[in-house]
Amino acid sequence: MTAPEPVTPGAPATEPGPVAGEAIAGAPAAEHRLHPMSWLFVLLQQLKQFIAPLIALLVFGQGDRNELWPLIGVGVLALTSLWQYFTYRYGVADDSLVVRSGLLERSLRVIPFSRIHNVALQQSMLHRVFGVAEVRLESAGGRKPEAQMRVLRLDDALALESLIRRRGITTADVAAGAEAAPPLLSLPTAEVVRLGLVSNRGLIVVGAAVAGVSQMTPRALPNLFEQWGERAFGWAMQGEASLSTYALGAASLFVLAVLALRLLSIVLALLQYSGFRLSEHGRRLTVEHGLLARWRTSASRRRIQAFTLREGVMHRMLGRRSLEVDTAVAEDQQQQRALRELAPIATPEACGALITHLLPHSDWHALDWQSLPPHAWRLWMPDALLTVLASAVLGWYLGSWGALVLAWLPVSWFAARARAQRAGYAVNPAIVAVREGWWSRYWRFAEIDKLQSLQLTRSPLDRRCGTATLWLDTAGAGAFAPPLRIRFMPETQARALHASLAQMLAKRPLRW
Repeated sequence: MTAPEPVTPGAPATEPGPVAGEAIAGAPAAEHRLHPMSWLFVLLQQLKQFIAPLIALLVFGQGDRNELWPLIGVGVLALTSLWQYFTYRYGVADDSLVVRSGLLERSLRVIPFSRIHNVALQQSMLHRVFGVAEVRLESAGGRKPEAQMRVLRLDDALALESLIRRRGITTADVAAGAEAAPPLLSLPTAEVVRLGLVSNRGLIVVGAAVAGVSQMTPRALPNLFEQWGERAFGWAMQGEASLSTYALGAASLFVLAVLALRLLSIVLALLQYSGFRLSEHGRRLTVEHGLLARWRTSASRRRIQAFTLREGVMHRMLGRRSLEVDTAVAEDQQQQRALRELAPIATPEACGALITHLLPHSDWHALDWQSLPPHAWRLWMPDALLTVLASAVLGWYLGSWGALVLAWLPVSWFAARARAQRAGYAVNPAIVAVREGWWSRYWRFAEIDKLQSLQLTRSPLDRRCGTATLWLDTAGAGAFAPPLRIRFMPETQARALHASLAQMLAKRPLRW
């Protein structure tokens, strides 16, 4: 692969003049266009948004030459895409990225490199055919990216990413450093297969497919189950099947369904995480992954706000864990490109080594974990109340059969007791950490300098038992990340820890 072309910095940027078309003082010495085929990718992206109205016009707009309206709509979108290509420019001025767009209504956007918290590069199959990439520059707090470039030549995209990462160091030096630096973590194919085994991506896809089919044809799934039931019971009646035959058939179907879902999860994991590579360039972390479509995203280490170490049942069976982070970058539900997974799957030793590397002063392997007082019945109480309520409702409809639900009570009590025994927390001058869970376990921790606020709460149950819950908030908490909290602490102990942490936060600046 050829070395990326460097982006030449120019003079400092200033505010634009009031007259359209007037030369801008301090403009970049060399401005760059998007890739010549960028209009095609913009058009495809717009067609995704307007595909439903265009199909409706094509299907329902028959007669009176209305069938031309979809073609007119596509033509308008194509002209808009071409307009963006001819009016979009970007370049570098001093320590900032300058983006100019528009012809009738001009826009000048100056983005300091220090404000760019995440650089994401995406390559779909079509991107890879044309040798281009989509670049997305994100900062904390905004719902939209600071700049989104569809599309740049791959060399130019890598050069821009390198320039932002190093803030002015030449691209040749960056490329040499990148070649010399070994990756922090790479996943071979066997590890990606294990990731598919421990994940539930297949179930998520099946659930989404079922929801989509139900919306399009509400009777499709009921009809399918009715036909399957008629055939299954018809076969059973003809063969005079026994109860054991029914049980064996149901168990076989369950096993086949589980195997099919796991196989689908493995395929999805291979598509998404093949070639996973976590590398470090200076103070920035970069993740690359994907088989058909490639994703490349990077963020500064100082933007990491909190860590989550997960371990499910399948993780323990395979001797693996997962390490995730929350970064101070806006969450976009449709564009999940922020740096989130440092280690989708890895051995406990590898995860511990990553934590020690990223938090060298945390003493992760030597944390003094404090157990909480026995409180199994408090964790068990919500589950017990729901079980009793469910038994009462089912008993109303099914009679004495509803009492079978009460068999869940001892199981839930055992689970609550196991969770209570594992719960704990650890605090040192560098980090605060919490561990919870039993069937699915997790460790949640953050640097004390990244904490934004502390909150001490007491529920009615806490007041009855003389306990309290301490909440610790950071910026950029993920939507699916567990809360950073210490539950069921004795009130005096909770207040003492709250006062100690508050004093530490008052003396230290917030680093995010």
